Amino acid sequence: MDFHSILIMMVTLIVLAYIASAVFERFGLLGLIGEIVIGIVIANLAIGDWTLLGQLGIEMGDSMGGEPSQNYEIIELFAELGVIFLLFSIGLETKVKDLLSVGKAATLVAVMGVIIPFVAGFALIQIYDGNMHHALFMGAAMVATSVGITARVIKDMKKINAKESRIIIGAAVIDDILGMVVLAIVIGMASSEGGASNVALISIEALVFVLASMAAALWVVPKIYGFFEKRNKDKPASSRTSISRLVLAIMVCLGFSLIAYEIGLAAIIGAFLGGMLLAEYAHWWKLEERVESITALFISFFFLNVGMQVDLGSLTDVTVVALSIVVILLAIATKYIGCSVGAKMGDKTLSKGSRSIIGYGMVPRGEVGIIIAAIGLASGAMSSELYAVAIMMAVATTIIASPMLARAFKKEYPPEYDPTMEELV
Repeated sequence: MDFHSILIMMVTLIVLAYIASAVFERFGLLGLIGEIVIGIVIANLAIGDWTLLGQLGIEMGDSMGGEPSQNYEIIELFAELGVIFLLFSIGLETKVKDLLSVGKAATLVAVMGVIIPFVAGFALIQIYDGNMHHALFMGAAMVATSVGITARVIKDMKKINAKESRIIIGAAVIDDILGMVVLAIVIGMASSEGGASNVALISIEALVFVLASMAAALWVVPKIYGFFEKRNKDKPASSRTSISRLVLAIMVCLGFSLIAYEIGLAAIIGAFLGGMLLAEYAHWWKLEERVESITALFISFFFLNVGMQVDLGSLTDVTVVALSIVVILLAIATKYIGCSVGAKMGDKTLSKGSRSIIGYGMVPRGEVGIIIAAIGLASGAMSSELYAVAIMMAVATTIIASPMLARAFKKEYPPEYDPTMEELV
């Protein structure tokens, strides 16, 4: 391990991310967009044979089987930890009863947000090249929702307690399960592996995990908490159980992330459920601010990595550029329309502005869309051309949706309005 190279890379990336975020915020834009943009610059800055990536010892690997460098693997690790702790912190502020209160709306948002984008993506590629495998994977990539981006916007704007936020988070959990099922079916159709029984098994495992986590948060955790509180109350202060609540929270966060990963869900969904498990006690244990410090350390690497996936060299191909524009517009429109319609079907009391918030909140494809595209390319079921298009779609929807979501929140909730007061009336 070249520790010197790693330190240079980390210092450079952190400083550049901070500067970019501050500049964008200075002009009234979201700081995370600045971090994504600087990631694009880092990945594409080259003068002759000199590249910034090379100076930082970063080799990202390629679609032809090239291995990423150790430095880039560290960036990926920090990026994943960043979004895991971000979703965990969101879970800490989301009580199960609040999530259940929007269950119908969240379910319909997720279902409509899967069906419409998949059908549109499949139909477009069928018209474009007539290859069913290409069409299936593009449809699957368009189904994905990266809640990490939306969660950051919601948290930065302090709108976690808004009804729309709870619907978005709930829909994202359901969306991940449905997306996993769609991907499993697509992979099964593109190869001889898998099958209906395998799809059914992993779907059941995912559903049981989500329901068991919610049940534990409602009935098991309060009893465990009450047991230890009563036990400690009857003991002298010197002999009471002493365990760092932050350490316990981190154990829950990483443990639930591992379980989710093992059964085929995104690790961030497990992190969110783990946070929700402790939500009733997060305030008393002062977990939000403590976890926020950890999140701040890692999350910039996530947004930098999203930007680093963009290869500006692919934009020299007119066909790829034209198809990318069409796919990006279609991805935004279908997710927005599908989720807005689902929200209206699930909750008639939602205003047009609220439905817009939900629609924009589900638009980002982010790393989830990139992962699906990579699976399609590795399996031979997606061409390198369509892979580039899918990457552009995933990154563009991530960048475009963030300011749209922020603007929709500001329009629906003026600065002086506190959504938590609505629940008290």
